[in-house]
Amino acid sequence: MSLKQKIFEDMKQAMKAGDASKRDTLRMLDSMIKNAEIDKMKKEEGLSDSEVREVIARAIKQRKDSVAQYGAGGRTDLAEKEKKEIEILSVYMPAQLSEDKIREAVKETIAQTGASGKAEIGKVMGSVMSKLKGQADGNAVRKIVEEELQ
Repeated sequence: MSLKQKIFEDMKQAMKAGDASKRDTLRMLDSMIKNAEIDKMKKEEGLSDSEVREVIARAIKQRKDSVAQYGAGGRTDLAEKEKKEIEILSVYMPAQLSEDKIREAVKETIAQTGASGKAEIGKVMGSVMSKLKGQADGNAVRKIVEEELQ
């Protein structure tokens, strides 16, 4: 079963169970996936699982940004709603790597690219993020890359 099918099945289960929060979150995700299919002109064959994960990662990032904005604005009720949506969406993402594993990948990439200073952060980030696609948050990776290139 593809990831898209699993999301659709989970959405049907949420409808049957009366779980409005999960249902609405998965409907939003389904809509985002359909929009991505249209954008990539893959309406007939659909997106691959990795492309669906990219859409999910984008949705999670949007929710994290919203949590920060709502927190700064004193809207804890809306921030909590966004956090719940992050939990629902995170189920469909691969497990996130620990900081030690990320640091290990960063050190390996620095050795491979021969990067030696902050001017080469972009080169290292591009390489590391392609290796760890979906398994690590970009902000965490950037922080570690900056620490290692000092």
